[in-house]
Amino acid sequence: MINEVILCKYGEIVLKGQNRRNFESMLIKELRRRASPHGVFKIYSRQSTIYVEPQNDECDIDAMYTTARHVFGIVAVNRARACEKSIDAIMALCEEYLPDKLYGKRTFKVDAKRSDKSFPMTSPEISAAVGGRILSCVRGIRVDVKNPEVTVTVEIRDSLAYVRAGQEAGAGGLPLRSAGRGLLLLSGGIDSPVAGCMMAKRGLEIEALHFESFPYTSERAREKVMQLAEEMCEFCSRIHVHVISLTEIQEALRDSCDEDYFTLLLRIFMMKLSERVAREYKCGALITGESLGQVASQTLDAIAVTDSAAGIPVLRPCIGLDKNEIVNLARYFGTFETSILPFEDCCTVFTPRHPKTKPRIEDCLAQLERVDFEGLMERAYATLTTETKLVFPEYR
Repeated sequence: MINEVILCKYGEIVLKGQNRRNFESMLIKELRRRASPHGVFKIYSRQSTIYVEPQNDECDIDAMYTTARHVFGIVAVNRARACEKSIDAIMALCEEYLPDKLYGKRTFKVDAKRSDKSFPMTSPEISAAVGGRILSCVRGIRVDVKNPEVTVTVEIRDSLAYVRAGQEAGAGGLPLRSAGRGLLLLSGGIDSPVAGCMMAKRGLEIEALHFESFPYTSERAREKVMQLAEEMCEFCSRIHVHVISLTEIQEALRDSCDEDYFTLLLRIFMMKLSERVAREYKCGALITGESLGQVASQTLDAIAVTDSAAGIPVLRPCIGLDKNEIVNLARYFGTFETSILPFEDCCTVFTPRHPKTKPRIEDCLAQLERVDFEGLMERAYATLTTETKLVFPEYR
């Protein structure tokens, strides 16, 4: 009898036509990287399914199962057992494997999938036979084909038959690095880590840029951001976190510009610096956690000012979400508890009492003429440092 295996189903990859094989290859490589801390697994693809097979008793299949659920590109994950393609072997496997899986369940149904059409029984015949065997060996359970508590699936494939009970949703989306690379403006708040994970779900490899304002922001605030990046690695695998100091820029704006423009002018500097970092590290877009109307700097007019300063696309995956939706996503990605730790970020320094909500670009540019824009940019960029965060050693 073959040991328990993990079956990973992928979704929109099947729609990629002639590029499908490239996406499959990226997905398998990602799974192999993430599998190595958990043991030796054989990972391969057949018939729109990726098989993850432990090769010895030292493999931690529970940890690998959890890891597989966090790999972008996979829409469903389940544990299964395999056997020879005969009805007797299938029945014996069901009697051995399924009672523990169905313990405490009240209803079930059987779904048979016969990709090997030479198998001597039809899918309805397999379902009926397996359902009868389950009723005979699992006490207190009954059939409900419309709303079962658990679905038992029997798949007849090219070389083997697989039996499983239920499945869990995967992370979905597209494989990491299949869409290029993006630079996330990572603050210490709730929104930006969510935005980064959402764009990673669409295939972007994530680089991050954090702006600090020491001594107005503390070392604990920086540590919080690094912890957020590390937590994001559960889905994003590896993140280089670049850090730039905005202290001199903020002090110059405070001393020379009108208070109600502080936030907007700071964001212009941030976007210009972000574009420069993005180009140096070959990122095709910036990513922010902005949500329309959430704060004064995220009104439509303020966003227009921000975009005017960026020479590359700015992706805002949270733009149409309300705060509750963003919080729910932060909980899913595992960043929420760290995001709400009470440490300040640079955007809370010198916050205007009455920020502009309907600014004009020409007025902002006039304000910037009061400071040494190019000099401040160069000195800020000179403070750039980088740390690498990862949870899978193979990414070093």
